[in-house]
Amino acid sequence: MPIASVTKVMTAYVILRRHPLRPGDDGPLVTVDHTAANESYLPQESTVPLREGRRVRLRRMLELMLVPSGNNVARLLARWDSGSQERFVARMNAEARRLGMTATRYTGASGNEDSTVSTASDQLRLARQAMRDPVFREVVSRTETVVPGDARRLANTNTLLNEHGVIGVKTGSGTAAGGNLVWASRVRGRLVLGVILSQAAGTNPVAAKA
Repeated sequence: MPIASVTKVMTAYVILRRHPLRPGDDGPLVTVDHTAANESYLPQESTVPLREGRRVRLRRMLELMLVPSGNNVARLLARWDSGSQERFVARMNAEARRLGMTATRYTGASGNEDSTVSTASDQLRLARQAMRDPVFREVVSRTETVVPGDARRLANTNTLLNEHGVIGVKTGSGTAAGGNLVWASRVRGRLVLGVILSQAAGTNPVAAKA
């Protein structure tokens, strides 16, 4: 089934495998290109305001992709890493095969495409691997972030954070996808992971997240 912005877990996973960061390391600078800036205000997409030519550290870019779920940031990171979104998507699918995600097919870095499909068990397999990265864990646990130079606070789309021990991971919603959530929680000192897909699919993103 379509997984919407849950896709960004794989986008971040591939980026961090190819550009590893240590806790406290902000990483290399990523330059906002013309496309990402133009996509900042796309209707009916989850985006964040980016200004062409601004240089933002990779760690912050990951926050902007995973916390307020910026589609334009996901596609920008794909181009930054691989030169084109298409080449990056090939890397996403290669990682999926390597992890044994046999029912998953990625067609974009953001999840905006309904043609990106997966299963709960495949996404659980990915979440288990992604949560082993300390920087990924730190980023998905943030309740908010900001675009450098912009005073607005951008809230995490995961409203369950810090409730019932929840420390991540990623939401996703859309008309075809319904409401989707990959979650991580600390229970009696142990990490518990879960995946919910296709809640209220075929309605609308607002209803799907209810």
